[in-house]
Amino acid sequence: MARKIIPIISVVAITALGILFLFDSSSYDNEQFAQTFDVDAIYYENQRIVEISFNDNSQKTSSVVLEILGMEETFQKTFEGSSFVETVQFDSTPKYGWQIHPITLVVDHQELGRIGIKTEIHSENEPAPPIIFSP
Repeated sequence: MARKIIPIISVVAITALGILFLFDSSSYDNEQFAQTFDVDAIYYENQRIVEISFNDNSQKTSSVVLEILGMEETFQKTFEGSSFVETVQFDSTPKYGWQIHPITLVVDHQELGRIGIKTEIHSENEPAPPIIFSP
């Protein structure tokens, strides 16, 4: 009986440690990414534009692919370097909110590798939505 329990306990303990390591390392990555990258997408209603800004505080980004999803034609543009500001014309606020037009970035970083970043557009008087990082 004891011979059967010891391997089971060992497997459970190793699995628990592995899961703990995954959650701990992923939160570290998000903190590191949040300190490295500044991303925002603001809708200016009176000008009818969305201003999308990106800045790499480490200055080690070689290129960024920007996409705005949910449009009749998906907006896509590639930028070289560690920062950019892009304006895109939007005639009005979407009927179902800005969530239907997520902003995605694929960043090629010299140290961190390829990073996916997702955020949403918000009006200038609203707080910025959370930024999701995907290593």
